[in-house]
Amino acid sequence: MHREMKQRRMAPLAAALVLASSVLVPASAAAQQRDISVTAVPIRSFDSDAALTRFGALRYVGGFSYSSTDSRLAGVSALRLLPGRARFLAVTDTGYWFSGAIARDAEGRPKGIEAAAIAPILGPDGEPRTRRKGLADAEGLAIAGGRALVSFERDHRIEAFANAAEPFDDRPSAVAQPIPRRELRGNAGIETIAVDGGTAGRASRTVIVTEQSIDRGGNLFAAILGPAGGKFKVVRETPWSVTDGAFLPDGDLLLLERRYQGFGRIGMRIRRIAGGDIRPGALVDGPVLMEAGFAQQIDNMEGMDVTVGADGRTYLALVSDNNGSFFQRNLYLEFVLDGPGPS
Repeated sequence: MHREMKQRRMAPLAAALVLASSVLVPASAAAQQRDISVTAVPIRSFDSDAALTRFGALRYVGGFSYSSTDSRLAGVSALRLLPGRARFLAVTDTGYWFSGAIARDAEGRPKGIEAAAIAPILGPDGEPRTRRKGLADAEGLAIAGGRALVSFERDHRIEAFANAAEPFDDRPSAVAQPIPRRELRGNAGIETIAVDGGTAGRASRTVIVTEQSIDRGGNLFAAILGPAGGKFKVVRETPWSVTDGAFLPDGDLLLLERRYQGFGRIGMRIRRIAGGDIRPGALVDGPVLMEAGFAQQIDNMEGMDVTVGADGRTYLALVSDNNGSFFQRNLYLEFVLDGPGPS
């Protein structure tokens, strides 16, 4: 992921001492402490024009920015809502699990995070991966059959954790994937892992897509996992990079993409890939459902999930990665799929 606008701030010694005594948790205690407090600020309008609520095929429902005095809450790179659409599980690119529940107002709009907890992702030896960035860079998250599947960059791999509802103490097992390691770029590897739950007429499958690992034609490496799977490619349009993906109920794949071209020149868009096109050896592309830029409430958009609400409608949840920077925000944004958007 990009580390744009990241800067360190220095504070006077006296202020630092006050902060340390009143807010910060000692490192030894923080390693054990899981419950954290999260403060949220509602985002009523997605656009600078508050009258606008529809963006391409999506309608804005609501969202919020959030923060914590606990420095471990930074770099959220993927999020999945658990059954019921209240509780969630997320991962950070610094090697932490982050869980909680989405609080909602009387109209059902998301307004904050409750019951938040954070803990290091463990390795097979039971030790935290947070001690080495090369092992800790969790980028993708999916839930399949009660397991949490996590994809990592730098040390490219996929790991499975047995209990997605409570993974904090789990040790992982390795998951095979067919993309040759030599094709995976150091900080642009397996950014997306998504599960199509299937239906009576469609088998379940797990798909991975890389961020910027491209072939000679400039297409992104991607794959279907499992014995019946194999590699396929996704058309890449420069300067967009895939940061996450999720399947719609009908089996189509949504891809979240980010654009960064210098200070203030950021963007995000969502592309729809026909599920029937995804097969070993294929080159896939699809229409753009929505696109947003500096005039909208976006940041470094990294994570996306798709769920079906109690009203039967399809909802998208988007999260940003603040890179641990004072100049960026952690965002949770929610949209409902309203109909066809621009291509």
